[in-house]
Amino acid sequence: MISTAINRFSIRCGPPLPPPTKLRSCFCSVTSINYPTPHHHPQWSGLDYWRRNPLNRDRYWGPNGPIQQQNEIDSNSPCSVFSSCTSLAEMGGVVLSTEDPLVKANLSHLAYTKWRKEGLPVGVSDAPSRPARPDKPQLVSPKEIPPPKSSGLPLNAYMLHNLAHVELNAIDLAWDTVVRFSPYVELLGEGFFADFAHVADDESRHFTWCLQRLGELGFSYGDMPAHGILWRECEKSSDNVAARLAVIPLVQEARGLDAGPRLVNKLVGYGDNRTSNIVAKIADEEVAHVAVGVFWFVSVCQKMGRIPGSTFTEILKDYNVEVKGPFNHSAREQAGIPREWYDPLCTKKEENKLSEVHDRLSCIISMEQQNSSLGKAS
Repeated sequence: MISTAINRFSIRCGPPLPPPTKLRSCFCSVTSINYPTPHHHPQWSGLDYWRRNPLNRDRYWGPNGPIQQQNEIDSNSPCSVFSSCTSLAEMGGVVLSTEDPLVKANLSHLAYTKWRKEGLPVGVSDAPSRPARPDKPQLVSPKEIPPPKSSGLPLNAYMLHNLAHVELNAIDLAWDTVVRFSPYVELLGEGFFADFAHVADDESRHFTWCLQRLGELGFSYGDMPAHGILWRECEKSSDNVAARLAVIPLVQEARGLDAGPRLVNKLVGYGDNRTSNIVAKIADEEVAHVAVGVFWFVSVCQKMGRIPGSTFTEILKDYNVEVKGPFNHSAREQAGIPREWYDPLCTKKEENKLSEVHDRLSCIISMEQQNSSLGKAS
């Protein structure tokens, strides 16, 4: 887990961090969590506001945008599935073990709400090897995903189904991060778990919007096959928190920043403005999730005495993860991902600039040496 990551990187760059100490028995409120300050790295300007936000209950897409659902589950209900849970990690384990997608999304919101209201500890729980899944959609390789014309769905429903699948996986990815690394609350800090539980809540809201709109179009989640790439990438990083942060928020979720505007434009061109508005809202909120990943990746790197940029590059190479364009550079920059981390063209430009500077310095030194030689000769 995190100790694996720390030992792996600290062998070459100093002593490892101490092992996790006794877990805290209580969890402070969101407003009183002390977050570390990553040095020498730009952060998304809205991160602090996102953290302190009130609970977002706008889980239904109304005529003009998201609104509160009137029959929202009551977190204080005595028959709640979480009635025996005493920690955030335990509730996360319940969400991961829930098969029905809509129930999973509702429980995700319920878990985060209960934690915010009751101030439960992070606690410790075992993450399942894989999250529970329904029989449909059938999971196949990316090459076996049917193209839109042979999927049986119109283009707008096809794109929305794909997005719903991404959002469902994102719920599980966030809770797996909370549960799997829960024994290391003292090392990572309570804010780490607060942030990823918040991400899980956001993703559950996105998923319910997608399900709602699919239903309005006459379709359901599971009406076409889907792939398992996202969870495969999650499994790669199950023993290394630095890798988890690099591979999931900084690569997989960052791809959502790239794809979001293109998907919106396609839906507008198709004539489905309602779906395009939903997708645009989701894409806008994903900036926060990538920013959370950047914040904690930089923080973990600093704890290990590592340079974030070079560590990110090493992890992608070691875990055989490829970053593909086209890139939405402005959204990535807004979230705090430096261009040189992911864009080889930018790296080459920087190398060329350094080479030019080196050549100029060499030329100046050579001229000075020649002038000095002429002066001595005279």
